[in-house]
Amino acid sequence: MHMSLRGAHFATKQSPMPMSGIASQKPLAMTSPLLLCTPAPLHGLQMALSLEDALARVPHWAGATDIRTSPLGGGITNQNFRVDVNGESFVLRIGGAKTELLGIDRRNEYAANQAAASIGLAPDVIFFIEPEGYLVTRFLTARPLPREEIGKPENIRRVAAALNRLHALPSIPGAFSPFRTVEEYERTARQHGVAFPDHFDWLMARLREIEAAFLHDPFTPCPCHNDLLNENFLDDGNIRILDWEYAGMGDPAFDLANFAVHHGFGDEQDAFLLACYYLTPNPRRGMGVRFARHKLMKIVSDCREAMWGMVQIGISKLDFDFRGYADKHFNRMAEMIRDPRLEKWLKEF
Repeated sequence: MHMSLRGAHFATKQSPMPMSGIASQKPLAMTSPLLLCTPAPLHGLQMALSLEDALARVPHWAGATDIRTSPLGGGITNQNFRVDVNGESFVLRIGGAKTELLGIDRRNEYAANQAAASIGLAPDVIFFIEPEGYLVTRFLTARPLPREEIGKPENIRRVAAALNRLHALPSIPGAFSPFRTVEEYERTARQHGVAFPDHFDWLMARLREIEAAFLHDPFTPCPCHNDLLNENFLDDGNIRILDWEYAGMGDPAFDLANFAVHHGFGDEQDAFLLACYYLTPNPRRGMGVRFARHKLMKIVSDCREAMWGMVQIGISKLDFDFRGYADKHFNRMAEMIRDPRLEKWLKEF
């Protein structure tokens, strides 16, 4: 997608010029000791707490006389603000409305972000505002990794290594199954009267075939991110991953496929990603079931993405073409299903 629909950048590299999709910092001078740049809600989102009230709930900032804020753009579901306090920089993430209908549990997000931060994959968590579930993390001075750059061999290798470290973490709260998520999203969308595409039943039949094949090759659940959009990667010399709201115990193959399909990987990039992740010296050998699972899981990932859009059609008040977004992923899902190698991949199991 062109922008991160679910979240926004937790942090970006400071620059004298605004970066694409990111607002430059322009705090307003005020007579109050609390200096706030309080914009209108981004993309029409409404906050349960005002920005000023949320800031006042963070004990680390109690008594501060110089607090400056600026919105970080690029997201729709949540609002994110850079907060500068006494020479230190943070990010305040304010969750959007009805995100529980998207399967988001803010306590699980908090725990996952903490776990990933403990190994340097995510920004450090400074505070968690309860019961609203707002997250304060440290601001990272880092740069985005554009699609064309992250798909280069050296960066595929770095992402594979980062995912290996993530998947080796101890258990985290929450569980993620793309198959169950699709079912939940379908129920929610139908409850909200969303019209489904004509070929939806055919797509779901293929999805069930894929799940049935996977049952012959069980996996061991591990901590997974489950939302590896391009906008969720930063580079400060190390790969950093943002936006942990869909994280939970899941299938590591989903993370690999989700990353690959969001970045438009072809066969060679897919094989290289798997070789790097599984530490296989020859990416063209010994990948039978793994390669098949990866290719099939890319179909599953696009189905989940399309169904996310279907829920948003029903619940979102934003001026965004969620129908076009869902159709894009349904169509790509169908295109991958029509790959003549599909039956061969299914038979690998």
